Amino acid sequence: MGRLFAEPLETLNSSLNRIMAKTGGKGVNLKDKLDGNELDLSLSDLNEVPVKELAALPKATILDLSCNNLTSLPSDFCSLTHLVKLDLSKNQLQQLPSDFGRLVNLQHLDLLNNRLVMLPVSFAQLKNLKWLDLKDNPLDPILAKVAGDCLDEKQCKQAAIRVLQHMKAIQSEQDRERQRRLQAEREMEKKREAEQRAREAQERELRRREKAEEKERRRREYDALRAARQEMETQTKKESSEIPKLSSVSHPSQLPRHRRSWFQALLKLLLLILLCALSTVAVCRVTELQRQSLCISVNALYEDVVTALQSHKIVQNVLHQNSQQ
Repeated sequence: MGRLFAEPLETLNSSLNRIMAKTGGKGVNLKDKLDGNELDLSLSDLNEVPVKELAALPKATILDLSCNNLTSLPSDFCSLTHLVKLDLSKNQLQQLPSDFGRLVNLQHLDLLNNRLVMLPVSFAQLKNLKWLDLKDNPLDPILAKVAGDCLDEKQCKQAAIRVLQHMKAIQSEQDRERQRRLQAEREMEKKREAEQRAREAQERELRRREKAEEKERRRREYDALRAARQEMETQTKKESSEIPKLSSVSHPSQLPRHRRSWFQALLKLLLLILLCALSTVAVCRVTELQRQSLCISVNALYEDVVTALQSHKIVQNVLHQNSQQ
């Protein structure tokens, strides 16, 4: 039985110890501190705020945490959105949670005599804030000037209005700056995308040109090969057609070399015979040998040849022209 109750008892003791630590070690029940809708935890020697216990008391719209040892507020403190009036004066708070603006129902806020320098930008969301005291804090000079004094009800209300306007202006500027950064990032992204598209288009154009150049090179090679083939065929046909012509040509320069030498020798022999014949005719007609029997035969042959040539019209014309000259 002892073991059965040991662990639940230890859990209960740890919970009590935690609550006692938060409330200065006095083990006070928060419900005992609740008076209507006001919960007074001032002068309780608190080191941290018992947020869970406060969240269980949504009726406590007025919370007094003044004159404690609080150096910071936990982030879940901003879940206490039922708070209407909050007194955090005379603590050692150095900053407020970044989402302090979630306390949208807050109308009265006392931050007198802390160590605050700046307020979170979300402070601008406290649209229902009507009263604010920031005296005796090492505030940023601009924020201190905006807040001014809070020596009476009117000044504290004016402080709330001015600080809210100031924080809204800061929030608006930060929103504009954020929008500018987002716009710049979008433009940079568009620029990168445009550059990427340009690079891809350039690469496509380069590939297209290379492909076209390769195609043109292959076409030139094909044309050159085809022209060479046609030239070879033409040359072959020309050589084939010239072979019969060479066999029918009688001119020595167009005959084969061995046949040309025989033709030249025959021609020389004929010229020699003709020269001898002409010499014999000349000797037989001019010299005293013309009465010899051989010369008589030669002269008779010469006369017969001349008579035969004169009977031909073409030769007569030639002889007539020579006689005129």
